[in-house]
Amino acid sequence: MASEIRVNTINNRSGFGTISITDSGAVFSGVTTSSGGFSGALTGNVTGNVTGNVTGDVTTGVGGSITVGNTVITSTSIGIGTTDTTGRNAGVSTAIGTLIYNSTTNAIEMYATTDNGSSWVTVKQAQFSATGGTKTTSGNYTIHTFNEPGSFIADGGSKNVEYMLIGGGGGAGVYGGGGASAIRYDSSYSVSPGTYPITIGGGGTAAADGFSKGTSGTDSTFGPITSSGGGGGGSTGYRGTGEGLPGGCGGGGGSDPNNAGNGPNNGASATGDPGGTADSTSPANGWGNAGGNGASGYNVGNIAGGGGGGAGNAGSSVNGSTGGAGGNGLAFSVSGSPVTYGGGGGGKGYQYPGTAGSGGGGTGGASFDNSGTSGTDNTGGGAGAGPGNSGGSGVLIIRYE
Repeated sequence: MASEIRVNTINNRSGFGTISITDSGAVFSGVTTSSGGFSGALTGNVTGNVTGNVTGDVTTGVGGSITVGNTVITSTSIGIGTTDTTGRNAGVSTAIGTLIYNSTTNAIEMYATTDNGSSWVTVKQAQFSATGGTKTTSGNYTIHTFNEPGSFIADGGSKNVEYMLIGGGGGAGVYGGGGASAIRYDSSYSVSPGTYPITIGGGGTAAADGFSKGTSGTDSTFGPITSSGGGGGGSTGYRGTGEGLPGGCGGGGGSDPNNAGNGPNNGASATGDPGGTADSTSPANGWGNAGGNGASGYNVGNIAGGGGGGAGNAGSSVNGSTGGAGGNGLAFSVSGSPVTYGGGGGGKGYQYPGTAGSGGGGTGGASFDNSGTSGTDNTGGGAGAGPGNSGGSGVLIIRYE
């Protein structure tokens, strides 16, 4: 017959709390160190640091887990934890094969051997998605259109998107047409996860009287990107109001219906660059052109203002009694089909109005009547010369595959 010794409790010794012996096994409580290691099945919970090696199976059970820092192992999954690019570069082990989830790039990354040595490489990036504005689709593309302020919020991984940004068009002078907004465009602009604030520029207002100019349109912004509003049109030359105002595209010059020498009636310069073509990536200051000149001296048959500049070409100067034509805009297909934006407003003529620039520009008035039209909203078009005519508002369109 085999001998046995039964002990219910072993009182603590240095490093141990209490060991209770039951029919189902020993129960350790208050164990603080065990330099000799542990052998056997551990079915309870372990709280504290495990600094040695674990050999054998670790079974967590339903709902159980092993947590080391922000890394979690359960019976059905492994969570590798989260850091960002700064944390990765500062404190993550660079052993070959190390895996992390990078919240900056929204991607799983691995430290691996590459052709140029060792570096972090993307293993899998989350699918890009975004919200904001009016969201539509065209073929394989998603399109976001902003006609008013808001936010473009990007989730998932980084993405190269196509965008077109336009500010507000310039308001009409008494004689000079309003300039269009400059156009910012990029066919491949990198967007990372985050929120991009959006502002949409409003059109400038018409000159209140012959002693003031039309006001300039306000800027539109897409995160750090700005499209400058168009310059207001010039008026009558009194008190320095004859010249157009500079802007993304310059405002057209005014005229002098009373006598010569009251001041210049020149078209204004543009902050945008000339030379833009359809669907062409713009420089940092956008595509824009100067306004045309108004009549410089008194002549009943020669009272006319210059056209506002357009994104595609400059506004025209007066031609006898005909107001200068507004500069034409540029066509872009970012909305899914070609649409022309950024047309300048026509100047006011004594006999014939200046024609509108294609792309939302307004038509100028004629003689001393109150004709002429405003710029078209959401095109950045300048107003045609004449009382009450305002520039068109801006727009932002973002497209990605």
